Amino acid sequence: MAAAAGGRYFCTAGRGLEPFLAREVRARLGATEVDGVSGKVFFSTAAEPGELRRLRSGERLFLLLKNRPPLAVSGEKGKMLHEIKSLVIGEPKCWLDVISTWRNFHGREGKKDDASQKNQLPLKRKSEEETNIATKRQKTEQVREAVSEECQAEAGERRVVPERKSDQDCQAGSKTSLEDPSKSSGEKPVANEQLSFSFRVSCRCSGAIAKILSSQEIGRAVGIALMKQFGWRADLRDPDLEIFVHLNDIHSVVGIPLFRLPLANREYIKTAGLRSTVAWAMASLAEISAGAFVLDPMCGLGTILLEAAKEWPEACYWGADISDSQLEGADVNIKTAGLMDKIELLKASVKALPLPSESFDAVISDIPFGKKFKITKDIQLLPDVLQEMERVLRVGGTIVLLLSQDLHKRMDDITKCAENESPNAISEGTSETTTAKDLKVDGNSSSLVNGVEESFRSSRQPRFGSLVPDGVYGVSLGKTDAFIYKYRKIPTAGNQQLSCNVPK
Repeated sequence: MAAAAGGRYFCTAGRGLEPFLAREVRARLGATEVDGVSGKVFFSTAAEPGELRRLRSGERLFLLLKNRPPLAVSGEKGKMLHEIKSLVIGEPKCWLDVISTWRNFHGREGKKDDASQKNQLPLKRKSEEETNIATKRQKTEQVREAVSEECQAEAGERRVVPERKSDQDCQAGSKTSLEDPSKSSGEKPVANEQLSFSFRVSCRCSGAIAKILSSQEIGRAVGIALMKQFGWRADLRDPDLEIFVHLNDIHSVVGIPLFRLPLANREYIKTAGLRSTVAWAMASLAEISAGAFVLDPMCGLGTILLEAAKEWPEACYWGADISDSQLEGADVNIKTAGLMDKIELLKASVKALPLPSESFDAVISDIPFGKKFKITKDIQLLPDVLQEMERVLRVGGTIVLLLSQDLHKRMDDITKCAENESPNAISEGTSETTTAKDLKVDGNSSSLVNGVEESFRSSRQPRFGSLVPDGVYGVSLGKTDAFIYKYRKIPTAGNQQLSCNVPK
């Protein structure tokens, strides 16, 4: 578990981004013991907070308290609640180690420091009279009412969506008439005087256990147990500490968010477009090197360019779009990020780019044609779009595209070349595209974290002209799924390597 010199963590990820995150923690943090399941990657590292904040493909980062097999499901609610509370609050030494790490990393500021100082004063102080039984009962009753409202609002929404954020969780920290079977003695741990916090419990429950117990019931029981064990105060609105509990048919996980804001929140993006984690994953596939020229010919608000330029600042970036409003938004984002000297914008149609042939080393673009990713007449333009991207790409360069579900299904019809036209176009072996839905998640994460290409590569994606397929990756965009296509341009009889410079 977590210790001062290092720790055990897990990071949540959007569906399909787990292999990208696993590869990133290894490369960026020197992580070991990398393991994962759908929606999460577990790892150990001694990295500093600043390095941990730099993860780009993950959503929320947690200090890991417990990672256990799924709990045995029985029809006895009392027995199951007892097992859940034992899972969460068992091993007090583990709690103290993780809380100590959290305090070192968290950077307590303002209100948090004041609250911590107040909590460490003697209990007889008048300023802390709220810790008496009557006031605590009143506060927890208020919490129970708030929890009840939140959980009722969420009652019909227990879908298993790994990348959903904590605002979809059922947060609970209330006190009820339930007894706490896990309390072993009346003596409080030493930690009560040293580590007194306000807290809330964010509980997500799915699978077989959700048919027996609701997130509200589990969160309330865990909240009571923590109050009794550690003397903490429940606070739904602005707690010092959040306890994350996720129970499903794959595992039982307990953790503490290391940072208040999700890693996916980018302070340098003024107006959000494409999900930043997906944009970063696309850029990571483009193999951007120092001095490279990178183009997004349908840049929109510029999210892909921003993510790429932040991570690989030694390259030169160009963005094109036909929409004035999108270009204005991209310009604001670029200025907010301080990347005016790295990214150039121009108004142009992707069907006729005013750029020399073979002038870019990488082309990256989000092409989810049609309103809300529904196919429209724009699908007819896709061959022209691909041809123009192929034209401006240098031999040996890469194209990375984000396609909607419908475009993914119709790609074989759009690309007319036969699969066996070139021996380089196809790999031997599997016979169908791997998508996020094809993954078999059983607690053994080898299919998720042992390399992005091995897990997701398609072997039957057809060629398009001189563009050879180099992988298809199924990812989630929240309400819908999409697919990242990667192509590499190879020499053919019809193209020659020209030395052209991007116009200034």
